Amino acid sequence: MLTHHRKPVSLSLVSTDLPLWSVVETAGTLYQKDSDRFHLLLHEPAIVDRIFPDNSSEQISILPTATKPRLLWLEVSPYRVVMTMQGNGKYSYRHCWERGMYGLSRYWLQGDSLATPEQLRLRNFTRQLTLTGKPQPGHLRLEYELWSEKVQLGRYILNLEIHH
Repeated sequence: MLTHHRKPVSLSLVSTDLPLWSVVETAGTLYQKDSDRFHLLLHEPAIVDRIFPDNSSEQISILPTATKPRLLWLEVSPYRVVMTMQGNGKYSYRHCWERGMYGLSRYWLQGDSLATPEQLRLRNFTRQLTLTGKPQPGHLRLEYELWSEKVQLGRYILNLEIHH
């Protein structure tokens, strides 16, 4: 039987070698698939462009404001994590991580035309995958490297906190 629970969630992504840090605080629905397999569905808040004063030396954000809700869907187990973002119409991605293995990170970009979306495929290497909490997960820590062919594009830490 599929059971689900609504929980507050914190999802953060940090690069250990690049100036990248992002946090999403939202509510999520946790579905228990098996004794150690879960699905977590999150509604990511919309991206809002920052407004800078005219005398600011910083540049204006180039990310478009998302008008449709973006759904993040995580399939979580102690050995494997799959994260899919869909629903904003122009951009989506899917990451597959498995402890000690190379996985795929795919990004789809949809232009204004109705043509087939372009796909960008990268590899990732999962250095560490730790899932804690019983009977429901409370914390996921995922450390990985992102690669394009033989060029490393950074090392990242993904932290997921499911508050009970």
